[in-house]
Amino acid sequence: MRGAAVATAVGMVGLAVMTTGCSGTPHYVPPAHTYYVAADGDDTADGTAPDSAWRTLDRADRTKLRPGDRLLLEGGARFRGTVTVGRDEAGDPGRPVVIGSFGSGRAVVTSAAEPAVSVHDTGGVQIRDLVLRGAPASRAHDAGVNLYSDLQSGARPSGITVSGVDVSGFRVGLAVGASRHGVGFRDVTVSQASLHGNKDIGLLTYGPDFKPARAAYAHENLTLDSVAAYGNPGDPNAHDRHTGDGIVVGSVRGATVRHVDAHDNGARAASDAPEGPVGVWAYDATRVVIEESVSYRNHTGSTVDGAGFGLDSNVSDSALRRNLAFDNDGPGFYAYQRWTNGAHARNTISHNISAGDGRALPEHGAVAVYGTDIHDLAVVQNTVLLSRSPAGTGPALRLQTGEHGVVVRNNLFVTEGVPLVLADRGLTRSDVVLQGNDYRSADGDWQVSWGTESYGSLAAWREATGQETAGGKATGLDVDPCLAGGALPEIRSVADASRTVPTCPALAGKGVEPPLPGGVPAVGPVDYFGHTVAAPPQVGAVVPR
Repeated sequence: MRGAAVATAVGMVGLAVMTTGCSGTPHYVPPAHTYYVAADGDDTADGTAPDSAWRTLDRADRTKLRPGDRLLLEGGARFRGTVTVGRDEAGDPGRPVVIGSFGSGRAVVTSAAEPAVSVHDTGGVQIRDLVLRGAPASRAHDAGVNLYSDLQSGARPSGITVSGVDVSGFRVGLAVGASRHGVGFRDVTVSQASLHGNKDIGLLTYGPDFKPARAAYAHENLTLDSVAAYGNPGDPNAHDRHTGDGIVVGSVRGATVRHVDAHDNGARAASDAPEGPVGVWAYDATRVVIEESVSYRNHTGSTVDGAGFGLDSNVSDSALRRNLAFDNDGPGFYAYQRWTNGAHARNTISHNISAGDGRALPEHGAVAVYGTDIHDLAVVQNTVLLSRSPAGTGPALRLQTGEHGVVVRNNLFVTEGVPLVLADRGLTRSDVVLQGNDYRSADGDWQVSWGTESYGSLAAWREATGQETAGGKATGLDVDPCLAGGALPEIRSVADASRTVPTCPALAGKGVEPPLPGGVPAVGPVDYFGHTVAAPPQVGAVVPR
């Protein structure tokens, strides 16, 4: 079929050439230009060589950047103003406009009251190797790199990459946004970026309000790789919204978030905000994978959130896997849904490690499933280590009403002086089922609180609730996992994750394998460290060795 289609196309071209005489002539592609801006430049020069560079960004901004053009700023020099690429510029992902540095080091762009780099209603742009700094006024309104679309129809602008940038001093470090019309961007990649010291958020994608009856997403195909978002403190005067987030992925269909590092965010978030900050989270999104990343020492100023990783409202067909969370104010990992609309469905939380989370809000647990309407969630093969917080007692696993078809299977829960599980009254096995988990109290009483009852042994809990059974047989363990770092290892760095490796076969092959909820993303064949998982599966995030 393919050969026939090619032959037909060739025949049609031949006919067109015969009848028109010139339509076979290759399309004219204008030559690309490289423009330079230097500290000792001259705005009356032509700007086309380092020795005839312009001096200011204002002069550079008066030039239309066509596909293939490059605008290069002198490395190590400092420039005030904004670089903008508008709707009638760039536009060809195959011949991107490049905005970057030349010479030694990275150029520094300081902006007083606007984004440092702005891309509006167009694609085919590469932004790379720049240091972007905001002035105090920038912290009130602007993103350091602002990609924004207010197109009302047509194809999404595509092919934008941002790499090698260091952004601080803005309200948001990097924003990818769309107006209420919802025509956002496609194929956006951010890599090797450092987003820190921005008031509200390190990185944010957003779009129009989510409508569950006709789910639509502003952006498609977002890739974040090797992005650090840290020290974004939040706004103590933001009483109506969350601030102090690391990375927020919203209104996206298809996102891969990998090798990101979110830490020490949210320290100044408002004490009365209705929502709190989170290290890395998604909302109003589908097919999002957040993996091989770390989120730690994130804070909240209020009584909510402060978590490491989250699948928030209206997230579907998405996964948190092979991530590390530790010392966060709130849960290490959570799933949450605000509305009853069926839009939080078919998600997976697997092969993650949570250690010492819930430092300020222990009542929410280290792993939390809560809200009003969560469907078909798999919490599988995670390792959760939790001791008593200075702020009080909280569980390793917190389950609230409002969930349906949730499976919690083959996880390792190790606690010291706190409950292993705390579940609301009324949860049945059609709502949530626990199977094949290891519940270990490193010190203190063994405790599971289920509804209004508290149980002091696995056998008693199983007998009373029917949890930890499969096919009429008992499942679940209460055994020492022989972790390399001791009975309850402390995790203070990524390297410390090796302390969670089991050193005896107590958990090897002790997991269970009934089907997961229909449609949830696959758990995958490897553990937290990338080692192959044999069958039956291990208990916990790490293969014993």
